[in-house]
Formats: sequence, C-alpha cells, structure tokens
Amino acid sequence: MTLDAEQTLAEAFPEIDPLMAPYGARVLVQLRAVKERITSFGLLIPEETKETEKWNTMIGKVLAVGPIAFKKRDTMEPWPEGVWCKVGDYVRVPKWGGDRWEVDFEEGGVKGKALFTFFNDHEIIGKVTGDPRDIKAFI
Repeated sequence: MTLDAEQTLAEAFPEIDPLMAPYGARVLVQLRAVKERITSFGLLIPEETKETEKWNTMIGKVLAVGPIAFKKRDTMEPWPEGVWCKVGDYVRVPKWGGDRWEVDFEEGGVKGKALFTFFNDHEIIGKVTGDPRDIKAFI
C-alpha cells in the first residue's frame, strides 16, 4: 500500500459497520484503506494501482473474534499458547485467502469503501507491535 504519516489511523481504519459478525473460529479484520492522495501536493494514485493495493493489503485491525476462536475444537479449552489477537489489535494477515467484502461509506462529504475479511483463527500471521501505517505491502 502507498501509505505514509499523512494518513491518520482513523483514515486508514475508518469506523464503519462491517454488516457482519464472525461465527465459530473466525476473526473479523478490517483491512487498511488505500489513500486517495499520496502527497500534500495532491498527486493522485491511479485507479488500477488503488485496486491492486486494496486487494493485496496485508495489515488489518481486529474488529471481532468468533466464540470458539483460539480454542481446541474438541474440548473448547483455550489454546496452550493463548489468544493470538484480541479486538483492537493490528495484525498481519495472508495476502491470499480470507472471505473479503467492501462496504461503501461517506464521511465528511468524502465517499469511500471499507474492506473487511474473515480469517480462521489459525491464519492470523502476527501482531503488529508498531505503527501499522509504517508497514508497506509488497505486491
């Protein structure tokens, strides 16, 4: 993704209702939004580039965790290593996979699309320990 410090966390992860909640062992993740402009001078990202970046983003914010996520399926006991992520965490997710969808929104007169996905609990790759805006996707 083409992101920098000019994009706030609120812009990268706008508070939009995903219109769904996870069942079972799934984790609902909001993927980072693609910026409309890349510089303070107003250079626009071409539409094709934005589409490619949008579908290849690998950083997201955990919005919800299914009721049996991070538990042994046969006993419902928590995993020995514990919960991998919780609501509000920023995480690294696989480039491919997940069940993805968009929700249109308008905020402050600007229209946009928020991108969401469900992943199985074991597919979450890692927790982002720094600023998620500092991580660039490589396509």
